[in-house]
Amino acid sequence: MRHLMSPLDFSVEELDKLFMLADDIEHNPAKYAHACAGKKLATCFYEPSTRTRLSFESAMLNLGGNILGFSDAGSSSAAKGESVSDTIRMISCYADICAMRHPKEGAPMVAATKSSIPVINAGDGGHQHPTQTLTDLLTIRAIKGRLNNFTIGLCGDLKFGRTVHSLINALVRYDNINFVFISPDELKIPEYIIEMLREKSIPYREVTALEDVMSELDILYMTRVQRERFFNEEDYVRLKDFYILNKEKMELAKDDMIVLHPLPRVNEISVEVDDDPRAVYFRQVQYGVYVRMALLLTLLEIKVDY
Repeated sequence: MRHLMSPLDFSVEELDKLFMLADDIEHNPAKYAHACAGKKLATCFYEPSTRTRLSFESAMLNLGGNILGFSDAGSSSAAKGESVSDTIRMISCYADICAMRHPKEGAPMVAATKSSIPVINAGDGGHQHPTQTLTDLLTIRAIKGRLNNFTIGLCGDLKFGRTVHSLINALVRYDNINFVFISPDELKIPEYIIEMLREKSIPYREVTALEDVMSELDILYMTRVQRERFFNEEDYVRLKDFYILNKEKMELAKDDMIVLHPLPRVNEISVEVDDDPRAVYFRQVQYGVYVRMALLLTLLEIKVDY
C-alpha cells in the first residue's frame, strides 16, 4: 500500500508512467468508465476547497466509483475534538482510499501512519500540494511536450504558496530548468528552497518586477496572495494587488510562453488575458482530473491496459 504525501514520493520514471496513463485516459475515457466500480473515495477536507475536492470527486465518478466525505472541519467530528488519527481509522472502515486536506502541516502524514487505506495529501497548510504539482507537470508536458529545458517564472506569494514549493521540488529532478522568482520582499521564496537550489547548483534569480523578466520566460506560474495565510489584514491589503497580469504585460512575452495558475484567482490575472491562447489555466483544471484519475488507479493498484 502506497500513500502520496509529496511529489517526491514518485520517482521520475513512475511519474512518466502516471502521465502516460493520464494521457490515455484523456484520449480514451470510455475504457476507464468502470475501472473503479465498487470502490469508494473519501474526501476529508478540513479546509475550504472547490477545485481540488471536486476534481477528486469528478475523477472517481469518471472511473465508475463512489464518493463520500466532508467539505469542512465544522461538518465533521473534528468540531467535537476528534483527532486526525481517530478520523482516518474510522474512514478506513468506510472507504478504499482517502484524499485529505488540512490546515496543519503534516496532518495527512499523521493520517497515513494510522490508515489501512491509501491516503493522498490534498494540501497541508503552506507545506505541500502534491496533486496540484502533478497537474502542473502534466499540463506542461502536454502543452510543451517536455519537462526539461525551459525557464519558469513563479510570481506572487512564494512564501506561503504550497503549490509553488511542491512544483519547485518536483522540477529540480529534470534537466536544465531555470527558475525566476518574482515577488515582493515580504513574500519571498523560503530560504530552505534557496539552499536546496544552491546545493544542487540549479540556476535561479530573485526579482521584484514582472515586466523585467517576461521576455525570458517559457512558462509563467502566477499565484494569488492568500488571505488565509496572513495574520495581519493590513499586510494582506497592502500586498494583494502587487502583481496584475494584463494584456500589456503579455505583449512582452514570447509567442509560445504559457501562463499557469493553480486557481482560484482574485485580481492577479486580468480577465482580458483569458482569451489569449497562451493562458492555459482552465485547461490545467481539466488535466487535474485526468492526473487524479491516473493516481487513483495507481494507488488502488487497478490495472487497465493502455
